[in-house]
Amino acid sequence: MNKIIENFLGENSVRADVFVAEIADITRSRAAKLITEGCVTVGGKTAQKNAKLKYGDSVCVLIPDPTEYDVLPQDLQLDIVYEDDDLLVVNKPKGMVVHPAAGNFENTLVNGLMFHCKNSLSGINGVMRPGIVHRIDKNTSGLLIVAKNDNAHIHLAQQIKEHSFTREYEAIVYGNFKDDNGTVNAPIGRHPTKRKQMAVTNTASRNAVTHYEVLERFGEFTHLKLQLETGRTHQIRVHMAYIGHPVAGDDVYGPKKVITELSGQCLHAKKIGFIHPETNRYVEFDSELPEYFNKYLRKLNKNGNI
Repeated sequence: MNKIIENFLGENSVRADVFVAEIADITRSRAAKLITEGCVTVGGKTAQKNAKLKYGDSVCVLIPDPTEYDVLPQDLQLDIVYEDDDLLVVNKPKGMVVHPAAGNFENTLVNGLMFHCKNSLSGINGVMRPGIVHRIDKNTSGLLIVAKNDNAHIHLAQQIKEHSFTREYEAIVYGNFKDDNGTVNAPIGRHPTKRKQMAVTNTASRNAVTHYEVLERFGEFTHLKLQLETGRTHQIRVHMAYIGHPVAGDDVYGPKKVITELSGQCLHAKKIGFIHPETNRYVEFDSELPEYFNKYLRKLNKNGNI
């Protein structure tokens, strides 16, 4: 059973289920069910279904172990960039979901990992997310790290929590930038009305920081390098949309007229770096930009503007 303890630092009168859904990364209905089952305490007392939080409340969530489920191992020919006895680094293609979920139990990264690693995956995140230390969105391509044992998982997760884990992305975004580099420091939480979306908000939010650097300008579009200081859900996509430069191809946070040829956001997790849990040495891995990304760059270079 996993335990999550976090202080509420948002505005008063936020529903407990809303905050629990955010910190545990679950649906609001699942959060409400945990509250009903007595798995959530506020200030050391069992939370009520309609509980409202106030600034500084200590919220503790006990998440029961997932129901046993046999994830189907599949030979998906994963692009393994690096592997040893403790971890592996995989280059995930655009369109692949990281872990199984309702209605999508096959062809995920976890299905491929179960085939490739057999039983050599950490169990900290339960049977549905074995080895998964961090995630990237379905339509984001690039590098992510997978832990092959619990000790490696704990060490890597701690580095992410302490913001010492290097995560560098490249993206093509709308618009031109006045400055060559900058930082977006804006808290991210669940969208107040659109449950599946995130937003910059002070309600039930968490600190979020993204650094960016202009690589190339194309008039109506810009090629950026971005580095995450924190790792909130949809962070780059939300932050870029917040400053008026949504990621090209993003059908959630971008303009209504979507660039369909990109089949999702033009965002690639290009580089990761971390202290290896066994050798205690810093290691870093880089990946080439995928063809969909390079193809759009060629189009921008040819046309100047689109």
